[in-house]
Amino acid sequence: MVLMLVKFDLKKRVKLAQTVWFMYWFAVMAGVLVFSMGLFFKIELRKRSELMDNNESHFLPNLLILMGLIACGINAFGGKICYDSLDPSKFAKWKSMLKSFLVSCMVFNGLLFMTALLCFLMRIPLQFTLAEGLKNGMKYYKDTDTPGRCYMKRTLDLMQMEFRCCGNDNYRDWFEIQWVSNRYLDFGAKEVKDRLGSNVDGQYLMDGVPFSCCNPSSPRPCIQNQMTNNTAHYSYDHYTEELNVWKHGCRDAMLSYYGGLMNTIGALVLLVTLLELAVTIGLQYVNSSLSSLANPEDPESESEGWILEKTVKETFTDIMATMKSMGKGTKVEEGGEAAVATVS
Repeated sequence: MVLMLVKFDLKKRVKLAQTVWFMYWFAVMAGVLVFSMGLFFKIELRKRSELMDNNESHFLPNLLILMGLIACGINAFGGKICYDSLDPSKFAKWKSMLKSFLVSCMVFNGLLFMTALLCFLMRIPLQFTLAEGLKNGMKYYKDTDTPGRCYMKRTLDLMQMEFRCCGNDNYRDWFEIQWVSNRYLDFGAKEVKDRLGSNVDGQYLMDGVPFSCCNPSSPRPCIQNQMTNNTAHYSYDHYTEELNVWKHGCRDAMLSYYGGLMNTIGALVLLVTLLELAVTIGLQYVNSSLSSLANPEDPESESEGWILEKTVKETFTDIMATMKSMGKGTKVEEGGEAAVATVS
């Protein structure tokens, strides 16, 4: 039983080919969009790659770039086939490879759908990557004189100002690490000695945060040092005072930004997948309507087009049978080669 049978005359076939041709070139533009989104996402990740724990986060943008390039190539080729289908003599050269091309289009559509799903699922590993990357980045904040780490202070400061955040989970994360370089500490001062001796790691810990944590919208001058010492500031109680530093952590802020970006890209890739599926179905109708002409020598004769020549179940059964026969053929060939080798 033919699936979704449609009858065509010459006028309908021409209109179908022209419509699918237009859709294919629209799909080429969609491929450029996927490529552009992947490139933009990669650039955004590279801006803060120092704050990522590994390079696996670049897998998704690289995949989007690859799928965009493949989409452009496949759709340009499909558009050429639809254009040539208006001329039977030109279309004849594509008949032998059209079935394989349609199968490869379906495989590509499946990969594109998986890419869209990855856009929604990558938020989970990104959360752990950001958590560990920010933790390490904060440790290196003070290493302004260390080759390979001297950029970390600038990166973190710009990130905290841009995303209006402070620390990994919150501003108190800065209390647990030494973020001031030893170069700027007076080791002869009693306060410095006391702070270094207050912990087993010998770090200069203090209840303060970098300037980039300050909220410029606060009417009060920024209190970024001795934040838990009420006596150090006039009319100040850190338990009840509305702190003038950003309260939420940078991990959640960055995850919200990148997560929203991936959700948007994922939704657009799903729409592109639907467009790719539509043009694949359209090309199948073009192929089947030209292959079933009542009189092949008369291009104006009527024909029938379909998505599948048999039902989905029958088609699947045929594919499995073909695969099994190919497997048996391979085994027979291997057995024959083994027998020849034994005789020899």
